[in-house]
Amino acid sequence: MAGILEVCVDSLASARAAVKGGADRLELCSALSIGGLTPYTELLRQIRLESDIPVRCLMRPRAGDFLYTTEEIQMMAMQMESLRAAGADGFVIGCLTPEGDLDAKAMAPLLDAAAGTGLTLHRCIDVSRDPVQTYLDAGKLGIDTVLTSGAALSCLQGMEVIGKLLRLRDRENGPEVLMGAGINAATITKFREAFPQARAFHMSGKTDTESGMVFRREGVPMGLPGLDEWHIPQTSEAAIRAARMALDA
Repeated sequence: MAGILEVCVDSLASARAAVKGGADRLELCSALSIGGLTPYTELLRQIRLESDIPVRCLMRPRAGDFLYTTEEIQMMAMQMESLRAAGADGFVIGCLTPEGDLDAKAMAPLLDAAAGTGLTLHRCIDVSRDPVQTYLDAGKLGIDTVLTSGAALSCLQGMEVIGKLLRLRDRENGPEVLMGAGINAATITKFREAFPQARAFHMSGKTDTESGMVFRREGVPMGLPGLDEWHIPQTSEAAIRAARMALDA
C-alpha cells in the first residue's frame, strides 16, 4: 500500500497549500490552536469548489475531554449530515467512558451518521486507559484508521506504543495506524527507518504568517492570554512537499 500523507487544516489558505504540497487527504477542522474543533460547513464548500481531494471532518464540539453529553452527541450527528451534503468523504470521531475506555454506545449515533464514509478514531486513544485495547475496539466498530501519538506528547516519544499498534495492524488486519503529533519530513524518515511498515502520517505543517494589520493594540488578547493575534498559523506548502518527498523516498 502506498504511503498516506494527511494534512490537518482549518482555513482555505491552508487547504490550498496542503493540496499544492502533495497531501493525499485533508482532516478539516476549526480552532487548531486548541486541538481542533468541528469545522464550518461553508469552509468545506469553499474547498470543494477548488479540489476533489478526500476530506475527513473532525467531529469535536468543544475543547477538553472526550466524555460527551447526549446533547453534544446529537449535535455532532446533525452536523455530520450537513457536512456530508457539503462533500465530506469521512469523519474523525471518538468518545470515551468515564473509565477511559472507548464508548461504543455513545459513538453509535455518530457511526450511523457516518455510514458508508471513511472513519478515523481521533486522539482520544492517546488519553484512553489502554491504547492497545482502544485500537482493537475501534476495529470492531468498523473504524478504518486510528490517529495516534502513541499515548505520548509527541509521536517520537510514543514510538514504543506505535510499534505495538503497527504489529497489531499487520497481524490482525486492523485499522490503519496514522501517526501524528510532531510529524514533519525528518520524523517521517525516522519512523520509516525504525518501522519500515509505517505508511500513514498526519501533520499540519504550520508556519506563522505575519498579519497585515498596521495598527496593533497590544495587551488585549482575543482569546487565551499569550496568544498572538498578529501571526496567523497557516500550513506551509514547502513543509508538506518536504514530507511528501520523505514519505515517497
